[in-house]
Amino acid sequence: MDIFELEKEYLIPFYRRQRVVFVRGEGCWLYDENGNRYLDLVAGIACVSIGHSHPHFIKRVEEQLRKLLHVSNLFYTVPQIELAIRLREITGMDKFFFCNSGTEAVECALKISRKVTGRKKFVALKNSFHGRTMGSLSVTWKEKFRKPFEPLVYPVDFVEPNNIDDLEKKVDDDTACVIIEPVQGEAGVYPLDEGFIKAVFEERYEHDFLIVFDEVQTGFGRTGKWFAKDHYRVKPDIMTMAKAMGSGFPIGCVGVKNEVAEKVEVAEHASTFGGNPLACVASLATIDVIENENLIENSDRVGRYFMERLREISDDVRGLGLMIGASFENAFEIVNKALKRGVVMNATSENNLRFVPPLILNEKHVDLAIDVLNSILKEIN
Repeated sequence: MDIFELEKEYLIPFYRRQRVVFVRGEGCWLYDENGNRYLDLVAGIACVSIGHSHPHFIKRVEEQLRKLLHVSNLFYTVPQIELAIRLREITGMDKFFFCNSGTEAVECALKISRKVTGRKKFVALKNSFHGRTMGSLSVTWKEKFRKPFEPLVYPVDFVEPNNIDDLEKKVDDDTACVIIEPVQGEAGVYPLDEGFIKAVFEERYEHDFLIVFDEVQTGFGRTGKWFAKDHYRVKPDIMTMAKAMGSGFPIGCVGVKNEVAEKVEVAEHASTFGGNPLACVASLATIDVIENENLIENSDRVGRYFMERLREISDDVRGLGLMIGASFENAFEIVNKALKRGVVMNATSENNLRFVPPLILNEKHVDLAIDVLNSILKEIN
């Protein structure tokens, strides 16, 4: 079976893939169909937070799979409530809605913002990425994602990141919400300035809009705290979550303050599969491992070490925890050469590498990655 030819025959060509077929994973390692091993520095794009095939995760999911997979939200299930209780503890948000992905969570957040405020306008940031469905795409910055599908949801204004003057010009009494990634991931991993975040909250008091934190990529220990908002010591009105929430199992969530939840009504939003028992148990198991194995502390410590090592070979390294961006020329070429050397990397642009590995990464893994990068740089320079 030539899987590369079969893809051309059977799949819509939305993806540009690297030519490797992965068949299993263990910890920080992936294995291809020929048994070759690869260090995974992508983790399914910041998803597989506790590593591949974690035994506690497998045990919990297998147990739930044998009991109950899905009944819809017409009925109550215990795992959904258990997960909501745990999320209140770790997020500080009050009430939750479960869906299946990050982009679905953003769609819900935008709808809630319009319903609660009675306003239409959204304000997002330049270089933002919030998803590819029509609402989330409308607040995503890059023109190549947006242009083919216009007209999108409007009105939307985009603010220059960390530019308080631009923020003050764009927000007004017609603004339903300001939606921001506290660390802009797809843009290349750029944490927002604390002063800018403070200014957003100050403008909220003047214009009474809602603040949405998109923590789809930054959540569940990725940045060295449970959520990136914790670095800024703020509580948004709405927070979106997904990716690492189920360590690779599809699940998304919206958390809101009580005063926001009080203004929504039954049947104004829904999800057939959202919060199904299996997905909720996958998330509960993920949270268990993050807590029991101190992966948030590991993310912070190893992330600092990773950035120190990267600064030996790059003049521009930034990030929080194990969400790291570093500038390198010919980044796509580096990614391809790294794969041949047994390391899975990701480039967000021609001049930027993004590292979002499993949170179980250790210093030896980092040293291996740096050795591979050094060998590639010597080859291409």
